[in-house]
This record gives sequence, C-alpha cells and structure tokens, in this order.
Amino acid sequence: MTAETLSTAQSRVELLDDVLYRKVNWRIIPLFIICFLFAYLDRVNISFAKLQMQSDLGFSDTVYGLGASLFFVGYFLFEVPSNILLHKIGARVWIARIMVSWGIASACMMFVSDEFWFYTLRFLIGVMEAGFVPGVLYYFTQWYPGNRRGRVNAYFKSSICLCGIVGGPLAGFILGHFDGMYGMAGWKWLFLLEGLPSIVLGVVVLWLLSDKIEDASWLTADEKRVLLERMASEPKPDSSSRFSDIWKHPVTYVMSAIYLCLVMALTGLLFWMPQLIKSAGVADTFDIGLLTMIPYLIAAVGNLLIGSSSDKRGERRWHMAGCASLTAGGYLLCAWFPGQLLPLMAGMSMILTGIIAWMPIFWTIPPRFLTGLAAAAGIALINSLGQLGGIIAPFMVGRIKDLTGSATPALYMLSAICVLATVLVIWGIPARYYQVKQ
Repeated sequence: MTAETLSTAQSRVELLDDVLYRKVNWRIIPLFIICFLFAYLDRVNISFAKLQMQSDLGFSDTVYGLGASLFFVGYFLFEVPSNILLHKIGARVWIARIMVSWGIASACMMFVSDEFWFYTLRFLIGVMEAGFVPGVLYYFTQWYPGNRRGRVNAYFKSSICLCGIVGGPLAGFILGHFDGMYGMAGWKWLFLLEGLPSIVLGVVVLWLLSDKIEDASWLTADEKRVLLERMASEPKPDSSSRFSDIWKHPVTYVMSAIYLCLVMALTGLLFWMPQLIKSAGVADTFDIGLLTMIPYLIAAVGNLLIGSSSDKRGERRWHMAGCASLTAGGYLLCAWFPGQLLPLMAGMSMILTGIIAWMPIFWTIPPRFLTGLAAAAGIALINSLGQLGGIIAPFMVGRIKDLTGSATPALYMLSAICVLATVLVIWGIPARYYQVKQ
C-alpha cells in the first residue's frame, strides 16, 4: 500500500471519527454547558446581589468577602468525597443529585437576614455543589481520548463566558425590575429565580446522560465499538488506579498550587467585577450588568481559539504559560488605572481571556498520570486544593478595601500570583505530561 493510499485512508478514518464525535458532542456538551452556566450563576450572583443586599442588611466589605469565600470552604471539604461517590455510584445519578441540592440551597439565600445565615447558606451551597466540575471533567475522560479533551474542556469551560454574557444583564434586569414586587427586594428575587432552574436541570441530567459508552442507547453497536477502540488506544498513565496513588506524584501538588493561583485570579475578579465597574462611575445596575458582558464575550472567543490551537499543535506548556502571563498583565492594567472605565474593561478582558483559556488546557494534564479511581479522586483533590484560592481571594480583596479604601493593592497581589503560576507551569511539570498523542 502506497504512502498516498495510507494517507487517504487515515483522512477518511479521521473524518468518520469527527462525524461520530460530533454526535457525542451534541448529546453531552450542550447539557453540561447549561448546567455549568447555572452552577456559576448560583455561585457568583452574590456579586450582583451585593449591590442591594449589602446596604439592606448592613454588611461591611469584609463580611461580604468572607461570605463569598465560605462557599469554597464547603466546596474544599466535600470535593474529594463527592468524586469518590460519583465514581462508585455513577455520574448520571450523582451529578443530578448535586444540581438539585445546590439549586435548593441557592434559592434559600433569599431568606438571609443576618450574618449567621449569610455565612451558613454560602457554606452549604459549596457543600452541595462540591464535585460537579471535577465530576464532569472525569466524565469526559470516560468518553474522549486525550487529543480531543482540550477542545471539549474548552467548550465546557466556555460556560463561564456564557454566565458572564447572560448573567450580568439578567441579574441587572432582575434587580432593577423585580425590586419591590410582592414586597420582596430585588436581590431576593435574584436568588430565587436563578436557583430554581438548577433543580429542573438535575432531572434532565438523570434522563439524558449515560454513564458509559456501552450504556448509551442513542449510539449504534458500531459507533460504540469505534468509541471504545479509540479509548483503548489511549497511552496508559504511568501509575495504577488506586486512591492512594494520588499522593505519590509530586506533580499533583504542583498542579494544585497552579490551580490555587488560577482560582485566586478568577474569584478575585468575579466577586468584585460589578463593584470595580461601579467605582468607575457607572451607577445603574442594568448598565453594570451589560458592561460585564464585554470581557466575557472577548474571553469566549479567546478561549475557543487558544483551546483549538493547543490541540492542533499538541502543545500545552506554552499555551498555559501565555494565558497566565496575560492574566497577570490584565491585573496590572486594572491596578494602574483605577476608576477609569476603558482601561478597566481592557484589563478585565485580558484577565478573563487568560483564565478561561487556561482552565481547559490545565485539565488535560491530570489524566496523563492518573487513571480510574485515582483519576476521579485526583482531579477532585487538585480542584479542591485549588478552590482554597476562592477562600483567600474574595476575603483578601474585601479586607484590603476596608483597610485602605481601595482595591488597587489587592490587584497588584493578584498579578504577582499569576506570575508565580507562570513559573510553576514552565518549570514545575515534567515535559512528558505535556506531550499529546496526535
């Protein structure tokens, strides 16, 4: 058989694979994108509720920052146990449970009347949501080979962009138009109306998902065989699949440190973005919501382009390092021009583009050295240790703002954290884990 014939046959196989994986994508990814959208709405709508809730309840910036952070305490404590249960019970049932319970907890935020219940419910939302993101990422490892996960993870993480595009105007609309309806403040309506859809989506997950390729009634026998062959051809990680294996790899701790920096960079902006825009002289809540769309729109495009580039080139290290550096530069820009809307918007766009494109590439690395139960628990461990950044950053920004009257010193600190992450990405992870089979 000639080289030209081999090349033609290979191209035909790749085309058929693309058609098959497109079918898989349409079944799985849109649903998870919508689920992640509401997960993030329920997680960060507190940043918009703050515009009314803080004055209604008399909370300081420190109280708000601590409440925002407590979500991540619950998330951290229950992340690994949640993913171990997901591995044993199955993704379909467990992810559905996560969504229903976090939707109920988030809607209950409308009943907050003092600091105690504010702290308690924020903690409970974190407990209920724990395991969702790493559970979905682990689920992808059961359906997609390594050379497709960068794009798939990018599609999934693009939900953060969708949250910003939809969430800001939606929150602004609810706060502005529902305030006072039936005697309820706008921020109470916000928690109620954004919590209920998660409960409905939990039922949809239970109905539509299949835990394994073999269980998918919507695939033909030949399609299942091809998918299983692609998964079987994956290079095997250089470890076994026991839970104890996650502690044996130094790279697990490096990955956790990188993700800690990433989450600090993300939450440092997410929970304070509306306030930064307000500090630039924008008073109307709906206008603030509309302006938060712009960085997310830019990040959505950047995320897909960078994720696709990483997969096509089979390169992870420098794509990740470039994203971390872009985030650092964005924080510097915001710090240099406080209270000036155009530089703030440019800086926030750089921050979100860097972070959101960084995440999906980052999550292609753990399956390179973990598999089976170790992969489920290891992804959860890295994610949960990283989520400590969500405890630190919002509280840090709020405390610094209370002490100094300005968020600028915190922005410089977040930029330095991104520089540290860049160093860890370049020198902290062995080159063999960046290799991608083409």
